[in-house]
Amino acid sequence: MANFWNLVQNENMKIYRRIRAWIMLGFVALAPIAISIIYIIASGEFDANNWEMMTLETTILYQLITIFTVVKAADSVAGEFSTGTIKLLLIRPWSRSMILLSKFVALLLFAVVQMVLLFVVTWGINALLFGVNSDASGIIPSGSPLAGHSVWGYVGLMYLYLFIAQLMIIAVAFMLSSAFRSGGLAIGLSIFVLFSGSIITGLLSLTDKAWVKYVLFANIDVTSYLNGSTPLPNQDMTLGFSLAVLAGYFIVLNLISWLVFVKRDVAA
Repeated sequence: MANFWNLVQNENMKIYRRIRAWIMLGFVALAPIAISIIYIIASGEFDANNWEMMTLETTILYQLITIFTVVKAADSVAGEFSTGTIKLLLIRPWSRSMILLSKFVALLLFAVVQMVLLFVVTWGINALLFGVNSDASGIIPSGSPLAGHSVWGYVGLMYLYLFIAQLMIIAVAFMLSSAFRSGGLAIGLSIFVLFSGSIITGLLSLTDKAWVKYVLFANIDVTSYLNGSTPLPNQDMTLGFSLAVLAGYFIVLNLISWLVFVKRDVAA
């Protein structure tokens, strides 16, 4: 186990040793502050609900966090083959499975760091500028299963559901990274899949075919359940159903990543 965490630490060093990782984290930290200050300058008042501003900034910054993490995930394995550094890993006394798992764990930790940073900054800056408002009526939709409950519970579940969606997108990008030797190609395909996912979901929502609810992108937006709706309004779907479908895809995507990586030949 100690050897495995040494591997994870090694992957973390690869992530945080690059200046672009710190630029990403800096953007996540500074963007919510800029948004809140721009609101004050534009409105000339400090009358915003801190929870409303927090959820707004979270929605905006989450998209960027997902892009940042997808870029890292897509380059994680393919980048090693592009630069030839994969040979340095494979000559060490670690199995390919351990190497692949350490890379995935490091990516998850990077995603968690960004989400925690986003939560702390968005709540902290808005509580500081606007105070802590106890009125959650503008935050929790009336149709939400959490209507009438604590806003903390609602925001906490929102972050959890956003992370679940991000986890699935990471799995897709990681699978593409394992399948291709070119880091640039893996990143490009991953970004394409990320942006086409919402288009695919929109197209699927136009049909009433029963099979569409089993499509990956039709289940990723689990935050819709938090607001009292479903990812596909025309389909009979529940939170448990979507989580089960996502779990199945998660296993398949990582199985493909593992099979491709352990059987791949390293060019001399």
